[in-house]
Amino acid sequence: MSHRVVYVENSRDLKLYLDNLKVIIDDNDILIPLTDVMILLIDNYQTTLTIPLINKLTEYNVCTIVCGIDHLPQSLIVAMNGHFEQSGNINKQVHWNEDNKKLVHKLIVQSKIRNQRRILELNNKDQKVINKLNLFIEEVKLGDETNREGLAAKMYFRELYGKDFIRMNDDIINAGLNYGYAIFRSLITSIIVSKGYLANIGIYHKGKQNRFNLSDDIIEVFRPIVDRYVYDSLLYEDALTKEYREELIQLTLKKIEIDNKKQTISNAINIYIEGILNVLETGDTSSFIEPLPYCYDL
Repeated sequence: MSHRVVYVENSRDLKLYLDNLKVIIDDNDILIPLTDVMILLIDNYQTTLTIPLINKLTEYNVCTIVCGIDHLPQSLIVAMNGHFEQSGNINKQVHWNEDNKKLVHKLIVQSKIRNQRRILELNNKDQKVINKLNLFIEEVKLGDETNREGLAAKMYFRELYGKDFIRMNDDIINAGLNYGYAIFRSLITSIIVSKGYLANIGIYHKGKQNRFNLSDDIIEVFRPIVDRYVYDSLLYEDALTKEYREELIQLTLKKIEIDNKKQTISNAINIYIEGILNVLETGDTSSFIEPLPYCYDL
């Protein structure tokens, strides 16, 4: 099982050597077995990758993220064909039962709000807000017709980050959230592809220009993991420095609890997706397994 995050900032050349990632820094070569690499993040606008390396990265299902000149994740390299049953899985995905999709979306929204509530409880926030989130969990309808997800998010973010906080403003908190979410979204996408499904065909998200609709469905319950880090580390900072970006990436190497067991986050995502797929195909809600947002070191 891959277990390493490789952050490339100083190397201008990345190559393939046998089944190793060859990182060339000045006159030094670093060899890293591709079997060990879960995420490769390239944060150097002048770095070059060879075609053999790119193909081998997709063969090993390495989540390869390329940052733009602003250091933010901009591109994701994924395989064209990630699973031997891809055609059959895509056919099932296109024909997922609409009622089951609404049911899954309801479960996702309820789970997301529960994890938001857990983060507020962990940080001893206003009990009135926590009680309100509990009420919203009970009020979520199929397809979230009454937008309890949006209402809960507004109350949650303002309670966690302050009354003046507005999601998507240009500030350090939003920068941290966006960066962390992008990393998790990329990892989730690579796992979706490895299972032979398309990331752009979602359950609830249906943006025509969004290549990651399904990833955006899956990520919802994991967002509070990033939210907690940003609250603990960035609330009074001025810039999203390299050190903070690296720590956000390293979150993916933590363990969380799912199905009463501590699992690596990549394993937890796998388990969570399998449960969702089961509900989509059978309508059996007992297959849905909720991850918790508390992180533990390996």
